Amino acid sequence: MNRPAPESAAIAADAVAALGAAVRCVLTSTLTCPNCGGSAAETMPTDACVFFWDCPACGARLTPKAGDCCVFCSYVSVPCPPVQQQPGDCNVA
Repeated sequence: MNRPAPESAAIAADAVAALGAAVRCVLTSTLTCPNCGGSAAETMPTDACVFFWDCPACGARLTPKAGDCCVFCSYVSVPCPPVQQQPGDCNVA
């Protein structure tokens, strides 16, 4: 029976731990329009920030508030995955 070398097992364990940390990030959130209160569940990208969102109820185009990287950070309770994945968030060290 072939067993992985101890260093291979350690590398694999580190990869699994990193993947597990990324999975804990929230990827779906509900955006709420400040103009009309309309909302929609959206999937947040893991590798980019979303700068524009068109409200499906009133058609208003939302942009991030000053100091926020994207509309998800401005109009939902859960920040976008790139922000979640910063050290200290989503259990990522």
